[in-house]
Amino acid sequence: MAIPHPNQRVGIFIDVQNIYHSAKHLYHSRVNFRELLRVLSARRPLIRAIAYVVKSETALGEESFFEALRQVGMELRLKDLQVYPDGTKKADWDVGMAVDAMRMAPSLDAVVLVTGDGDFAPLVEYLKWGMGKQVEVAAFRRTSSGRLREAADLFIDLEKTPKLLNRIPPPRTRKTP
Repeated sequence: MAIPHPNQRVGIFIDVQNIYHSAKHLYHSRVNFRELLRVLSARRPLIRAIAYVVKSETALGEESFFEALRQVGMELRLKDLQVYPDGTKKADWDVGMAVDAMRMAPSLDAVVLVTGDGDFAPLVEYLKWGMGKQVEVAAFRRTSSGRLREAADLFIDLEKTPKLLNRIPPPRTRKTP
């Protein structure tokens, strides 16, 4: 298993929908993205941190969330939510995230993918064996693909990362007289 070295140039690629929804539904928490970047860069030079997000027309507070991501030093890649005639919705950044990671890999020593999506396993293999990069995957173990975890040089279980999750307070209930 590869371990981080202090002089490694790091790129972090974050599947925001994957991590956000895992934290919300499994742990009733929000991700502290500032802490996420700190932990994943591991005192190494952070070259780029890119967050892949989806815009929807109805989400309240979405723009302030995007601004908060920018404030902690992330570049945002935005995509509109696609709604099909049958009502299904799709918001997939897999190809864009993979292309960016491959395009930036020559400038990096370590690539950190923040996702549990098993579709990224071939990307991990290519970056490791085709480009000679150290590849780290950070996700919540309970929602991450075993194949993806095994392919990575290093798996970081976000559930075990202190200060990463901020509990969402339960909704207030109004007492009736």
